[in-house]
Amino acid sequence: MLNMDEEVIRKVAKIARLKLTREEEQAFAKDLESILDSFRILQKADPKARPAYHPVELKDSMREDVVSKGLSQEEALENARNREKGYFKGPKAIE
Repeated sequence: MLNMDEEVIRKVAKIARLKLTREEEQAFAKDLESILDSFRILQKADPKARPAYHPVELKDSMREDVVSKGLSQEEALENARNREKGYFKGPKAIE
């Protein structure tokens, strides 16, 4: 088990090119120890246990498809300012 002593903290800070004050070194040591504790917990997990591809049960959130009457061509074009020969008219895209 790795202990976060001053030497380790200074070495990590040097590799990361950080200039830490004494107080920052102490805070950094606590943070690193907390991170290592999290990894220690993960090491205890059985990798052959039931896989958890998604830890939260997924439910189908899609609504049921319902066939309904659509708009007629006249209804669809009713509020269109730019229309021509029964279609929407837009700006020229290709020159």
